Amino acid sequence: MEDDNYFEDEEFSPVRSILGLLTFSTILPINVFTSIEYMTKLTWCWPFLHLFVGILAAICGYVSLEFLHLNSFFTAAIVYAFLMLITGYNHLDGVMDMADGIMVHGTPERKIRVMKDSSVGAGGVATLFLVSSLTIAGIYNILDYNFVVGIIICEMSAKTSLLTTALLSKPLVPGIGSYFIKETNVFNYFASTVIVACIALLIGDWVGVVGVLGAMVSGFIIAIVARRNFVLANGDVLGMSNEVGRLFSLLFMAVALFFI
Repeated sequence: MEDDNYFEDEEFSPVRSILGLLTFSTILPINVFTSIEYMTKLTWCWPFLHLFVGILAAICGYVSLEFLHLNSFFTAAIVYAFLMLITGYNHLDGVMDMADGIMVHGTPERKIRVMKDSSVGAGGVATLFLVSSLTIAGIYNILDYNFVVGIIICEMSAKTSLLTTALLSKPLVPGIGSYFIKETNVFNYFASTVIVACIALLIGDWVGVVGVLGAMVSGFIIAIVARRNFVLANGDVLGMSNEVGRLFSLLFMAVALFFI
């Protein structure tokens, strides 16, 4: 990865770093690159970038429901496919790789070797299927309550889950994930999460805040599981946290909507 464009040496620019982070995590034709060190200094802004991604996904869902008159399940599948496509399937390999590492018996070193291996085992494929299908079911559930803004909240909250895991983890070096983990501290995490919760409250009332809470719980669980299995965390662990965080956010909002 040392030859990647993200490692180009240049002056720090907040604007370029934000756009570089968006380039890194989506397929949007922005094509702004910066060094990995400078880009990850603004890791705490990641949820706000995916607020924009969530808005695009919500528009996709609204069009499917209101204009194409598709049912909620078909719309949920389309929204999930849209999210995966626009993010370039960025974290799906992390789901499979971390699952494979967890399934293997042995020392943390052996588990890390399996996690970093390029091959994919049955555990990884099965875990990806479960996370994906349950996420589609979660989107379907909130759409049944006409809670389209939940799509925005779950996508933004997915990155809050990732930040929670990063805050509670020790980095495995070398690796891109280690930069994100090192740049996440209590202060910028707190600021990011409070702003995310305020946005969720504004657009989704207390149900939105519950969705953010679900993502935080997810990030905590993934961090604990990673520490027990690998001791250290890398980009695969953060990727798993992102995908499970989206799922947990949907789960918590679905439960909250039921009781309202």
